[in-house]
Amino acid sequence: MSGSKIYKLLAEAFFLEGVDTHFTLMGDGNMHWVSTLAGYQGVRTIYVRHEHCACAAASAYATATGKVGVASVTCGPGLTQLSTALATAVRARIPLVVFAGESPLNMSWYNQEIDQGPIVTATGAHYIQAHSLPRMLEYVRNAFFIARMEQRPVVLGVPYDLQKQLLEPSKPYVPSTEFIPDTGRMVPNPAFVERAADRVAQAKRIIVIAGRGAKKAGAQEACRKLAGMVDALLATTLPVRGLFDEDEFSLGVAGGFSSEVAREKFDECDLVISVGASMTHHTVDGGKLFPNADVIQIDCDPAGIRQGLKVADLYVRADAKAGVEALISAVEARKGTREASWRTPELARRIIEEPSDSESFPEQKGMLDPRDAIAALNRVIPKDWEIVNSSGHCSFYPAQMRGRSAERFLVIREFGAIGNGVSYAIGMAAAKPEKTIVLIDGDGSFYMHVQELETIRRHNLRILICVLNDGAFGAEIHKLRSDGIDDSGSTFGRGDLGKLAQGFGLRGSTITSPDQFAERLEGFKGGAGSEIWDIHVSDLVMSPVMRRAVKKKMAPAK
Repeated sequence: MSGSKIYKLLAEAFFLEGVDTHFTLMGDGNMHWVSTLAGYQGVRTIYVRHEHCACAAASAYATATGKVGVASVTCGPGLTQLSTALATAVRARIPLVVFAGESPLNMSWYNQEIDQGPIVTATGAHYIQAHSLPRMLEYVRNAFFIARMEQRPVVLGVPYDLQKQLLEPSKPYVPSTEFIPDTGRMVPNPAFVERAADRVAQAKRIIVIAGRGAKKAGAQEACRKLAGMVDALLATTLPVRGLFDEDEFSLGVAGGFSSEVAREKFDECDLVISVGASMTHHTVDGGKLFPNADVIQIDCDPAGIRQGLKVADLYVRADAKAGVEALISAVEARKGTREASWRTPELARRIIEEPSDSESFPEQKGMLDPRDAIAALNRVIPKDWEIVNSSGHCSFYPAQMRGRSAERFLVIREFGAIGNGVSYAIGMAAAKPEKTIVLIDGDGSFYMHVQELETIRRHNLRILICVLNDGAFGAEIHKLRSDGIDDSGSTFGRGDLGKLAQGFGLRGSTITSPDQFAERLEGFKGGAGSEIWDIHVSDLVMSPVMRRAVKKKMAPAK
């Protein structure tokens, strides 16, 4: 018989789709494919210790590179481990292709058999059941096409007995990129641009919020120009925080993570111009962030209603850059440039000098205030290092780090799941091997996949892991305390993460004073490999996000 094993043809098809890195945990259902792809014409394979971590690392890799992330798992229990990472990638609109084994078709009973499709589709990801031998390569192309066009994860399930069959392709493989239509930028309807210009002319206090669509379209400078013309301030969604950090009138993140100055200005504004931002519940802080403002949304695919809230009062359907540039032209035609009354030197000073959160808390002996810890990290960590911000109660604080490019700050927290930080750092390290990665995580999240420290050591990745260690699940202790309920189930002590790191063959130390950061950084720079800083922080400091949630819960019924 002539032909090639299907697993070899599938591996080659992935390579022709542009795959240069993939993340995997081997099992019966994927081991032949993985072994073929690993090293195939330079493809790099990161072997992790948990399937969830393969998918999460691929998500970070895709976000950091703009490519389709690729992961691989075996069938049955290998596939079921993906649920949280897949759901997160779906909500974050991350293009992934996961090669998954399926149980053998030609066995009457198999211990790990499960109907995998419903598990995957329940997360919002797409499932392709690859059961036709002649269509095997078509399945691969369809998976990458859907991932690229719909910006969401696709799981390709291939029974592992079929993978060993021989196949003689009838024609050479043509990758999905050859079928993606090139339509150019979406330009706005001129009538809607004029309506937007009317609203701008009537407004007194304007804030421009940029999201991922603005970053992708390269609309950053156009947004800054528009803001300067109409005396507007700038802000971003959390995923692109830092996009305007070089601008003195950037308020930082819009939403639950907004600083005190930002919240004050949002409360005053009467018009928000959303550029390439989907205006999620978090970005508008449940509708409370700018209660007195109308909203113009410039977006390729305006939704109208998002997570239970109306998105905007006027929609301009357009590519972010094309839409803003059209609005700039319309404003200029009306001689719409106005003198600065909001963009004052005093406001610029306040943005830089005033703390993002000024609330006072009791001191806790031997513990750092997490706000002070982040301020110290921001001072000593070079601005060209890559930051990965994890999820959980502690994630508010790193989001306030100014002077760090959106290109060098990764945050994926759309599903609200903790436990992803180490995996995201691995994905970022694979995406940018020439860079130093800094992960800022909480102890509860860090412990969930601590086994991946062995992956970091084995692959010789360069990661500085900074754990804000409050010895507890931060969100839960504050909620339980506010309810007057015993919090012992959410606390577990701080332990010694430095010694834990050493057990995995990494360096590690404990930090309890702001004075220690600079010295520790010099030690890290002088060493090789990765390191953990166990930063002991107070469990009495409650983020403003949590304070508002607790206050809302405790408010008396009207």
